[in-house]
Amino acid sequence: MGDKGFHSPAPNRVTSSVEPSGNGALSGADASLSALGSENAAGVSGAGRRSPLDWLAAGRGEWERIEASPVQDEEHLGAALDQALNYELRIMAGNSNRELAAAIARNLKIELMEADVRRFSDGEIYVSIKENVRGKDVFVVQATSPPVNDNLVELLLMIDTLKRASAKRITAVMPYFGYARQDRKCAPRVPISARLVADLLEVAGAHRVLAFELHAGQIQGFFRIPVDHMYSVPVFVGYLLENNFDGLTDPVIVSPDAGGMERARAFAKRLNASLAIIDKRRSGPNVAHVMHIIGEVHRRDCIIIDDMVDTAGTLTEAAKALKDHGAQKVHAYIVHPVLSGPALDRIRESAIDKLVVTNSIIISDERKRQSGNKIVQLPVDSLFSDCIKRIHREQSVSSLFDQ
Repeated sequence: MGDKGFHSPAPNRVTSSVEPSGNGALSGADASLSALGSENAAGVSGAGRRSPLDWLAAGRGEWERIEASPVQDEEHLGAALDQALNYELRIMAGNSNRELAAAIARNLKIELMEADVRRFSDGEIYVSIKENVRGKDVFVVQATSPPVNDNLVELLLMIDTLKRASAKRITAVMPYFGYARQDRKCAPRVPISARLVADLLEVAGAHRVLAFELHAGQIQGFFRIPVDHMYSVPVFVGYLLENNFDGLTDPVIVSPDAGGMERARAFAKRLNASLAIIDKRRSGPNVAHVMHIIGEVHRRDCIIIDDMVDTAGTLTEAAKALKDHGAQKVHAYIVHPVLSGPALDRIRESAIDKLVVTNSIIISDERKRQSGNKIVQLPVDSLFSDCIKRIHREQSVSSLFDQ
């Protein structure tokens, strides 16, 4: 087939046929693909330049006969294929963390979906999508952070709305997974709430989940749908390396309990640092009593690693124990800043020199000041956008964290 078999249709119009060749005329989806390829070549890359879709429409036997042209970048090819297949990427934001969702959309060079997510005067949640999502690949960004129940129901209703609007695939993007600490029966006659949340997401219509630093990795097993699990190590390690270890000298990586050793070990491996662990015993919910420290921290700078800080009781007791054992500087790197109850006051009055967290949960400037300006918040939008792009393209997500 020669070049004359392709022509550029008018904008926003897809032709239904092309000039036949020796192999027969293209029709249906092949003709639409051909027209779209020519339109993209002329409109985006300039007259005479071929889109990679031209090669697809021409067929294997005709490749050598198409005049060579500059190769389009991968992003343009992906966008053109999405448009041809009506499988374009969309980002929908709830009200829990719109700043993060907007940053993710900017990184992906798309706009946030037009949607109305609000509350009636009686507290009920209303969701209305203002654009067509039929056949689209939609990622719903919503952390189930405080107020946990409101944000969870909002997420469920957004998923249900997309399902009824015929979205092809719906991914719940959860920067923070609420109820994650209730992942087992720790006493008689108590629920396994994390499993119930997983069931609710599935019933609502989610096809997969993208979670960030789950409290326990085994929560992935509560789902019967695919779960992609992201880790914070690249974000924290990158910050330390870019800032010359943040003023720390040969730091010791400290896990505040036995459950966090895997996270601390991965962190220490990246930094080639030594490890320590704090042995503690709880006397009640949100109450911790530090017993002793396993590892050498005397006259050393320490970095405490954990997945969340809630009331900050565990964190401040850990910092005090490190100082009592002769530690010099104590920094804490915590993924999710829940910061409920007396957390900010405790941090302000504690032995912690700096608290570094991610923006998986929003912290206002006023709350940062209340902590004594000890809190530094790191953005994770680039990590999320990379993972979302890979999921949309059916590429590996784990390879981002295998380094």
